[in-house]
Amino acid sequence: MNGFRKLLVPLDGSRLAETVLPVTLLLAKSLGATVALLHVMEQGAPETVHGERHLANAQEAEAYLAKLAEKCDCEGISVELHVHPNLELDVVASIIGHSEEFGADLVILATHGWGGMRDIMVASIAQQVLRRGTRPVLLVKPSPAGVAQPLEIRRVLVPLDGSRSHDEAVLPVAEGVARALKVELRLLVVVPTLGTVSGDKAAMATLMPSATIAALDLEQEDATGYLEGVAGRLRTEGVATTAEVRRGEAANGVVDAAQSSGAGLIVMSTHARAGLGALWSASVGAKILSRIHQPLLLVRVQD
Repeated sequence: MNGFRKLLVPLDGSRLAETVLPVTLLLAKSLGATVALLHVMEQGAPETVHGERHLANAQEAEAYLAKLAEKCDCEGISVELHVHPNLELDVVASIIGHSEEFGADLVILATHGWGGMRDIMVASIAQQVLRRGTRPVLLVKPSPAGVAQPLEIRRVLVPLDGSRSHDEAVLPVAEGVARALKVELRLLVVVPTLGTVSGDKAAMATLMPSATIAALDLEQEDATGYLEGVAGRLRTEGVATTAEVRRGEAANGVVDAAQSSGAGLIVMSTHARAGLGALWSASVGAKILSRIHQPLLLVRVQD
């Protein structure tokens, strides 16, 4: 993968949504990518969004996007502006449709608030963009004060699970970003302990604890060998790469690794199976997102 060539940035007119701009500009400059700023009009919108006056019409939206584009132009980044009337009353479909129509290969969203979509969490919108579309989604988390987090990416953390479908989807994306940013990749596999086994393995852990412990120890050995192989290949291709196997619960392992390694970006795969946020809230990705400050790039894996 040679990196993302066009970045689609949906904005609702609020400063909260604009917290995605620092990471967007960094990626655009590093990748030589075009930035497509998109505002989807909301029918019957409230007067304010996140305490700010809502964009009332297409003319106001165009002026708003043009003002933001001035900053991008000053940094030598190619910018496109799009205002969509949203007559179909489907924000997610508008985002997906524009990503396909304009050839965007990454959608960048803030993780709080989406204009007048006051009854739907942004996590749900991001999940639906992943589930209904094909493009990766980069989620950017504002600070508690609602402003952009300080951004410095020296290392990209890539949680893997050893499955071919997941890892073959996420590794080329992570490798492309690391090459563009000229930073290190940190590969991670989290192997459960007896107390953190979940799903189908939980019943076996209860009935056969000794056998489960032995199986998990073997899984750790396999994961170590697997990561050594992947890291070795990446190093021979010129990508600075380190690898680590941790034990415990998956989300905790990723969050702890992100903190201890100083990762500035996390890239991971997701099935995006959740329906309207119900299962999304229980997914590993959502658990991680609630506890990190780094941007999280989710790559869709086909079931």
